[in-house]
Amino acid sequence: MSNRSKSLFDAALAVMPGGVNSPVRAFNNLRDNPIYFAKGDGPYLFDVDGKRYIDYVGSWGPAIAGHSNPEVVSAVRNQLDSGLSFGAPTEIETVLAEKIIKLVPSAEKLRMTSSGTEAAMSAIRLARGYTNRELIIKFEGCYHGHGDSLLVKAGSGAMTMGVPDSAGVPKDLANKTITLTYNDIPSAINTFKKLGKNIAAVIVEPIAGNMGCIPPVPEFLETLRELTSANKALLIFDEVMTGFRVGLGGAQKLFKITPDLTVLGKIIGGGLPVGAIAGKAQIIDFFAPVGPVYQAGTLSGNPLAMASGLATIELVSQKDFHKKLELSTAKLSRGLESLAQKKGVDLCVNHVCGMFGIFFSDQKMICNLEDVKNCDEKKFKSFFNIMLENGINLAPSRFEAGFVSSAHGEDELAATLRAAELAFSML
Repeated sequence: MSNRSKSLFDAALAVMPGGVNSPVRAFNNLRDNPIYFAKGDGPYLFDVDGKRYIDYVGSWGPAIAGHSNPEVVSAVRNQLDSGLSFGAPTEIETVLAEKIIKLVPSAEKLRMTSSGTEAAMSAIRLARGYTNRELIIKFEGCYHGHGDSLLVKAGSGAMTMGVPDSAGVPKDLANKTITLTYNDIPSAINTFKKLGKNIAAVIVEPIAGNMGCIPPVPEFLETLRELTSANKALLIFDEVMTGFRVGLGGAQKLFKITPDLTVLGKIIGGGLPVGAIAGKAQIIDFFAPVGPVYQAGTLSGNPLAMASGLATIELVSQKDFHKKLELSTAKLSRGLESLAQKKGVDLCVNHVCGMFGIFFSDQKMICNLEDVKNCDEKKFKSFFNIMLENGINLAPSRFEAGFVSSAHGEDELAATLRAAELAFSML
């Protein structure tokens, strides 16, 4: 254990709730203190004591081309010479918007924000304003940021902390949010039969990433598209995690389903704070100053984030980028399952292109939050800590997805599997 990390965490506890600025970073229920990192380079992170780790968190997704990618760093450095933020329109925000619109099927126009949470919250307000309805459907374990309307049976950090419903969310507002089971087609059909005329939108992660990595079952997304269209409700894909991660056009292009609105973040900022709401022009134009739905942000579209995001999207647009990413992730996922089987450990690893989820379960496929809850939490804790001590940095929660970057090569994958073999033998 890093002595300096422990002392830094002790100092942080005195000035920040739980010593962190985002709950899952506290490593609750996993170990005494989080690791403090000082530097990132390609597939590696280095802690404050100089120890090197192969990283599968990737700043929770944005580092798809590896940490401190030279082209991304160069783009940000060039922008630094011109200024940080102006609170005024800049050419680069239009260039990035044009790039996103060209690549994402649902995007005809978009509005930039400073975070994925802000984008999801604004998308819900936009859907309610556009349809003149109030009810929202979301799914258990899907996390769409910490906006009041969406922090109901949320995934990832909320589940890790054991707080599936946050204090401070008004009951009247929570009652406007209907929560269904992910991948449960009959419940979605029945809900629309009862309440279809009052539903403003369905918001869903097309590939869930906040209860591990959980792909949609056949016909799940297709059914949501049919139900929303038939009832004149909006379908919102939260692609903060999957956008540009599982393919150049996101999950919507992968599954050939076009939502009405798409929430983006992470990769479109290349590691700097960013979010966006994209969609049909007639819907996006309901935002002020053109329409009646108010939304604003001092740092929205700031040039530093736009430069970083544009450089990152240029990288992921290169030929065979996602094909190579899929091959690396598949090798890691299948390798983990094979090693676990040899050691007599029940393990299921879901993956889609550059994201994966590790589940200690004898089920062949994990499909929803209840499946995740039934996985062996103690084995995950032991596995996580053994891997960390052996230089492998995984997401500090069994409810989080892991991420592979283009910087992860054969050597890193092999080293990860060696560490995993040791860990499985110790479980």
